[in-house]
Amino acid sequence: MNRFRNTIVHAALATVLASATLGAQAQAPLQEIKVSYQPALYWALPFYVATEKGWWAELGLKPEFSIFPAGVPQMAAAAAKSWDVGGTGSVPAVLGHVRFGVMTIGISNDESDANVLMASKSAAEKFVKDPASIKGQTILLTSNSTGDYAVQSCLKKWGLKKSDVSIKNMGQGEIISALSSGGADLAGLWAPNNYSVEEKIGAVQLCSGKDGGAVVPGALIVREEYAKENPENVAKFLAIYLRTWSWMSAHRPEALALMSKFYKEGGVNISESAQKKEFAKRPTFDLEQQLAHMDRSKGASDADKWFEQIATFMRGSGAIQKTPASADYLTDAYMKRVAADPKLREFANRKD
Repeated sequence: MNRFRNTIVHAALATVLASATLGAQAQAPLQEIKVSYQPALYWALPFYVATEKGWWAELGLKPEFSIFPAGVPQMAAAAAKSWDVGGTGSVPAVLGHVRFGVMTIGISNDESDANVLMASKSAAEKFVKDPASIKGQTILLTSNSTGDYAVQSCLKKWGLKKSDVSIKNMGQGEIISALSSGGADLAGLWAPNNYSVEEKIGAVQLCSGKDGGAVVPGALIVREEYAKENPENVAKFLAIYLRTWSWMSAHRPEALALMSKFYKEGGVNISESAQKKEFAKRPTFDLEQQLAHMDRSKGASDADKWFEQIATFMRGSGAIQKTPASADYLTDAYMKRVAADPKLREFANRKD
């Protein structure tokens, strides 16, 4: 009887100790991770949704967000370690590598059809009928951006060069104001700004990066130093991002409602129709697709080719002095960590 009682006591003690251990693990402090992005943009929506759903904490992370008006100042902030991971356009991602050692670790979305050249309502008919008449005109755009890349691909499509037009560098908000006030006829914009000027002032899309034959991937990024010191957190960041797209694909009505809130907080109000265009025109990639696009087993990957074309454009524009090898800054190592970890892989592919 004593032996039986001792066995029960030992088992009870083991259960208590195990419960205490699990409780301590469950209550372990969350690890802060600094996430950078630009407000009211489609590829940044997962950061907001994951926060609303509490998914960061599920993997032991606590995000601290840094918001930037465009990619160039966002990259500059990397030097001060103002952020650890985030999302940005492919053009600033390359610039970030050249100047600050920023690494690209995934593709946020395909925004080829969301970076466009727009014309004012009054001038659109002339340019639609004769795109060559754009020669000698002034185009407002944000320099060293995916919008710049798309506009130049459109000019090339029409047999024009950058030197054939006058480029005026402005922020997206300033461009919208200029179009709205009649102070400009041509502008390079990215979504959702293009939808806003379509709906509010009747601006017309003349050409997208996709029309011009340019692939414009969005980039998921990390500071190289942070990645080396915290590889597991980087993999968790990617798993959270991928899980959010998986969920949004399966729960579109709720995703649209959250998108509306996110855009409004960023100062952008667009119609439900425009929100649906965001989802329709901007493909995203799950874990398997990410790995496929970054696969170098048979030579240069899809992503290598996309980013090398962008780097070539940047060198031509004078933004960088030489074209860096994509393998120096584009890596699938952290996506592979997600795929190799059963827990992270399941989390990334979860739709609930």
